[in-house]
Amino acid sequence: MVRHLALELASTIRHDGEGGVADDLESVEGVTRWIRAQAELLPEGITGITGGATPEFRADDELRGEVVALRQAVRALFAQAVSPAPASSADAHCLIATDQALARLNAAAAAEPVTPQLAWPHDEFPAASLRPAAEREPRVRLSAALARAAIDFLAGPERERLRSCAAPRCVRYFVKRHGRQEWCKPSCGNRARVARHYRRQREAPAESS
Repeated sequence: MVRHLALELASTIRHDGEGGVADDLESVEGVTRWIRAQAELLPEGITGITGGATPEFRADDELRGEVVALRQAVRALFAQAVSPAPASSADAHCLIATDQALARLNAAAAAEPVTPQLAWPHDEFPAASLRPAAEREPRVRLSAALARAAIDFLAGPERERLRSCAAPRCVRYFVKRHGRQEWCKPSCGNRARVARHYRRQREAPAESS
């Protein structure tokens, strides 16, 4: 399955397995772990260390604040994308305005100017990439990379397949991969079917009386 940096960021808000909601970015340590886990999705050297987010990488309070603010913008825009279907129940009551989310995302993306570069290795296909037009501190580069990933996702074809999982207690967004997919993963489907079964059992006596 293809991983999307924007979806990975949104999914740091998740069901905790006990009926509540967990936040993977609640602490600086959590942000550090999450960024390290996204190394393969980040541009080379994005954290100031060659090879992406290596074990030596450490986040700080300032970076945590910026990543959490970007997640808030992404989840607000995801809610807009799935509308008129319901947004994720995790933050449906406290979403920031769409205009504010767009401004936050665009400002973060613009903080690191980039320029397209073409590479054409011998006997291979040419490939385009974006390279920094000027040096910026790693924190700025990371925030810009997250913002650009969200922009690419929301402006791309997969936005139309974005869904909010309707399974009980699930708060994830996911990309619908086939026509009958209703939930983000099989376990959510099982939980939804069990809940539907019990609901029908409860309603049956009322219908027959």
